[in-house]
Amino acid sequence: MAKTVTCIQSISLFAQLRIHFLSFVFGGWVLCKRLLKWVWDPRGSSMVLRDTPPSFLVDSSMGQHKHVKLKGTKLHYVESGPKDQPLVLLLHGFPYFWLSWRYQIPVLSVNFHVVALDLKGFGDSDKPAWRSSYKIDTILDELTQFVHSLGVKSCIVIGHDLAALLGWYLVHKNPSVVSKFLAVSCPHPNVFWMTFNSTYNYQWLNYVQLPYLPELDAVKEDVKIINEYYKHLPAKDVHLHAYKYTFSRKEDWTAPINYYRNLTLFKISEHLDQIEVPVILVTGGKDQFVSLEGVIKSTEFCEFFRLKVIEDCGHFPQQENPEIFNVVLLKYLVDRSAVPKGNSARSTSQRLINGLFGAVSNTVKYGNSVLGTVQKKTNGVVNSIPFSLTNRIPDAARN
Repeated sequence: MAKTVTCIQSISLFAQLRIHFLSFVFGGWVLCKRLLKWVWDPRGSSMVLRDTPPSFLVDSSMGQHKHVKLKGTKLHYVESGPKDQPLVLLLHGFPYFWLSWRYQIPVLSVNFHVVALDLKGFGDSDKPAWRSSYKIDTILDELTQFVHSLGVKSCIVIGHDLAALLGWYLVHKNPSVVSKFLAVSCPHPNVFWMTFNSTYNYQWLNYVQLPYLPELDAVKEDVKIINEYYKHLPAKDVHLHAYKYTFSRKEDWTAPINYYRNLTLFKISEHLDQIEVPVILVTGGKDQFVSLEGVIKSTEFCEFFRLKVIEDCGHFPQQENPEIFNVVLLKYLVDRSAVPKGNSARSTSQRLINGLFGAVSNTVKYGNSVLGTVQKKTNGVVNSIPFSLTNRIPDAARN
């Protein structure tokens, strides 16, 4: 009898201990900085109460606001488009909610049944405080149930940031519920944690393992963290007020942070078969959190993989350049040739070449040194590629 391979596995005990040790190191550093800042300016850490939501959060201009209860947890979502068309499930990142897809909902709803979900713990969905409520298996089961509650067996899943991580897990564990998967600004989970280009984010992921303190830190100085995450938005953008309203209380941060308290401790088994669901990774050309190394390694987990890079965008291509992003989105969703034919196995070298040519076909310029990186991955198979790539590559890809 064949041995059953567990899809989601804990990281090594050493890695877990390392994360918890670093959480105290970075937590102590943050406490020292906050204490010194409070002594210098006691009023600087005051919180602003926001009790009235912006009008566009409760009107029906984007779609109908609905709720569904799954095993005692109420989820909020915005629904638009004809229900007899293919379902597109939009999953937001951190720290966002359904509004992060405001530029995509009207475009997609012309030809698709669009549902923009508030993940459990975000927006108007229920926010259970216990960390155990956000175990990855629990979240994936709830997402599967949610899709089925909409009257379909499978759907197109589009996830950004944190939700793209969840999407990767979903296509591994419950592939039957996903017909196509589009990951925005997020490589495969097994390489996501190892290919950070940002020291700040690496420190933050360890720091949030501490209880209570990260939540208090998030709401300081009128939820300053929102301004830091949304630097691509003008200072007076009305949507900033909506995000600050949604995350203005300490309790609004416990659930979102609990995702990362759990996710960093788990990985997908290396012994699973490749993902058969068509996968496309869309990222901004200036995204500091997605390295070329992460993109290349992600192809190794996929039977069919395509890459789209949107120039002059950072971590939020769907908001920074929604026109181009929507064109890419629609092209992928309606491109029948994107569905693989047959089950012929592809070697690692072939998959890497396909990923590279997917990028090149969209006039993406990653830098001449991309050739050296890919050649190492493919044992020199791509030596004869007749073009030049001129943009810079992240440092992690040069190593």
